[in-house]
Amino acid sequence: MERRTRWAHPSLGSAPGSLVHAGPSRSATVGLTRMEYDRGSVDETHPEAPGAMDELRPQRVLWLDVDGVHDEEVVAAIGRAAGIHPLTLEDIMHTGERPKIEESEGTLFVSLRMLRLRSDREVDDEQVSLVLGPSRVISFQERVGDVFDPVRERIRSGKGRIRHAGADYLFYALIDAIVDHYFVVLEGLGDAVEDIYERVTRDPGRGPLESIRHIQRELLYVRRAAWPLREVLSELLRGECALIAPETLRYVRDVYDHTLQILETTETYREMVASIMDVYLSGVSQRTNEVMKVLTMIATLFIPLTFIVGIYGMNFAWMPELDWRYGYFVILGGMAVVAVAMLFYFRKKHWL
Repeated sequence: MERRTRWAHPSLGSAPGSLVHAGPSRSATVGLTRMEYDRGSVDETHPEAPGAMDELRPQRVLWLDVDGVHDEEVVAAIGRAAGIHPLTLEDIMHTGERPKIEESEGTLFVSLRMLRLRSDREVDDEQVSLVLGPSRVISFQERVGDVFDPVRERIRSGKGRIRHAGADYLFYALIDAIVDHYFVVLEGLGDAVEDIYERVTRDPGRGPLESIRHIQRELLYVRRAAWPLREVLSELLRGECALIAPETLRYVRDVYDHTLQILETTETYREMVASIMDVYLSGVSQRTNEVMKVLTMIATLFIPLTFIVGIYGMNFAWMPELDWRYGYFVILGGMAVVAVAMLFYFRKKHWL
């Protein structure tokens, strides 16, 4: 898993703003998708990096989606054409960055984590960087595949207000799509929590313990992604950025509320998993106690029988019972009576 690895920054010791990719090694070609739209039409193309930021027609909004940040030349070309600060480009290429927000030279930069739940209930973590400028939004992703299809469909169909608003609304819509998908991830993890609880109550074996540890780790990834995102949105809500219109801030506030709900849900699930762990440990302890109880009963039952056998195994010369014709059967009968009497006593004390 890529996200399980801590990637060292290969730019250590380099000058600030050096464009060096820090992340999993990739060889795929960087893909570019350019969507240019206004109220009446949409143009969608797949340009090369040099022409990706061609001049916009008046009153149009540009969305340039970049799939892959491992090619320094492509990122640098887009950065020069869009006027993105070199330090911002450096943050874009360092894919292990904490979600953050920065404003510089007429652009607004936000990086956040895009989460998706795989079929094996593991959270797939990917960094997405968004750069807002006048009439344009540039999104940088680590690889092909995202959660932006609903946004693309609204642009193509003209539904909603996205085609009637500016680039700041598109900027909000992309953040909203990422945050909304956190609920999909949490829903899948919530189903996993319920399944684990049923397994623990039914059979607290080793399997549930591994599942509990797995779900704890995945919930921790969600929390790590959502917690700093709250700070990013709080910074946006201050309204200090001229690129964000006041009417768009109302929608940003809604995303902020969703982020708080995600954090609360995550904490609730983490508490549930902690409770399940307690139930699991209690179940294991109970099973261990039951086993020890049975073994203790058996050992206690054989203590007096072993004592009797030990007496008649001392091999003294003068033991009258050794010459008695029925001595063997009487001793066995006596041992049986002792055993039955002890079982009856245990039963009366409710130890069995």
